[in-house]
Amino acid sequence: METSDLQVYKPRLHFAPTHHRVHDISGLVDMGGEYHLFYRYEQDHAIQQNIRWGHAVSTDLIQWQELDMQMQWDERGWAQSGCVVVDTSNTSGLFPDGPGMVAIYTSQQPTTSQQPITDTPDAADQTIPSWNIGIAYSHDGGRTWLPYAGNPVLTDRENGTVCQDPRVFWYRPKGCWIMVLATGQDVCFYSSSNLLNWQRTSRFGSKHGSHEGQWRYPDLFRLNIEGTESCKWVLLISMADEPALGNGSRTQYFVGSFDGRQFMPDDNRIQWLDYGRDHYGSISLTDHTQRDPKRIQIGWMNNWRYADELPVASWNGAMTLPRTLTLRPCKNRMLICQRPVAELERHFHEKYKLNGCTITEQQPYELTQPLNIADIQLRMQHDGLQEMGVIIHHTAEQYTVISYNAANELFSVKRDHSSSSDLEPHPLFQRGQQVHIPPSSHLSLRIVLDRCSIEAFAGDGMYAITSLIFPDRTCEKITMYTVGGDVRLYDSWILVG
Repeated sequence: METSDLQVYKPRLHFAPTHHRVHDISGLVDMGGEYHLFYRYEQDHAIQQNIRWGHAVSTDLIQWQELDMQMQWDERGWAQSGCVVVDTSNTSGLFPDGPGMVAIYTSQQPTTSQQPITDTPDAADQTIPSWNIGIAYSHDGGRTWLPYAGNPVLTDRENGTVCQDPRVFWYRPKGCWIMVLATGQDVCFYSSSNLLNWQRTSRFGSKHGSHEGQWRYPDLFRLNIEGTESCKWVLLISMADEPALGNGSRTQYFVGSFDGRQFMPDDNRIQWLDYGRDHYGSISLTDHTQRDPKRIQIGWMNNWRYADELPVASWNGAMTLPRTLTLRPCKNRMLICQRPVAELERHFHEKYKLNGCTITEQQPYELTQPLNIADIQLRMQHDGLQEMGVIIHHTAEQYTVISYNAANELFSVKRDHSSSSDLEPHPLFQRGQQVHIPPSSHLSLRIVLDRCSIEAFAGDGMYAITSLIFPDRTCEKITMYTVGGDVRLYDSWILVG
């Protein structure tokens, strides 16, 4: 795609940087009455020293304020991907005066002052021998940081692969910190009493799940099962882009148990967190209290297949909406359900009620109104339906179709006509995005529209499709249609802003 500096693409509901390219979410924590989002961004993709960590704060997870993050790296290397935790009990000994933040990160020491970036999805690039795990700490809510004098705290070069993307959390039953570390085509687990000294406890993944790309950005957490007091453990694994395959980067997950040493999956079926092209490298909100099994998660809304080709210049990249995660039983397995956080609804100023509305082939529903953002929440009952769908008309020529085909039992998002005619979309934009949904006479759809994205959910959050779009305008009209039957709406709304 040719780049332009059109602010028409700058999202209103999603975090996006004021300048530069954002990727690699490196922390999501709640401390001091604020949510803190840490991420990596690039001022120049060709120069290693121009990679920085960014920091933004929010009180509602939707509107973010960027801060000038002062994190100075030393001769031991620059911080790559990682995470941030809150050391509430001063286990590290670094915070005698109260809780503080600790950043745990992959540390890379380039061999020259102009070392090219090597933290790309290509496994062939992961050959620099100086990849270790380091930490830095902050006494002022992440505004300023000091590198730990004893870095690196961990070095692991087993089987000739790098260690990267550490994710750390406090494991209350054993009173220790747990680190999950990506190590090529699997992950390793480590434990520590103080964040400084780590011992490996187990390894997972060589015979489980999909291996169509390098394993990246693991995240392990406890998740509530809907309608019960029970929880299971969930392990997220992002898949780096493999050019020979068709989907680009994506994220899979496993559901099972964790005893403080090893993760044991319930089965070996491949399960994808999102069936769109643009949800990768996700991270969950660190729960340092370990009291609430509710989990909030946010991802990088992009795909390594075309991240360098998006039609923006002064800024590039955004995060998904934060989503509340739960588990739901479905056909002898557990599936993750994702719902945008409740705080989202506060950012819409008008609400259209659709209860009792019937949509037929002869009488589709239309809302003709210029929109910058929208949240379409539909609950439907149908009998013998062949297909129903929602068309977002960006302009007279540009549109995105979100549909459910009952005959094929497919929920899909088609964006092959979503982008400006002045752009040349990447070929991956032309391919459909779809997921199989078991048949039912009741269907729920939720579609959140922002200036450069659509996040679509079906089955009350059980299936998600996240897509970037680049139309000339966000929305001029919304149309709902049916084929081969009628749809009756109940408890349905369109929120606009």
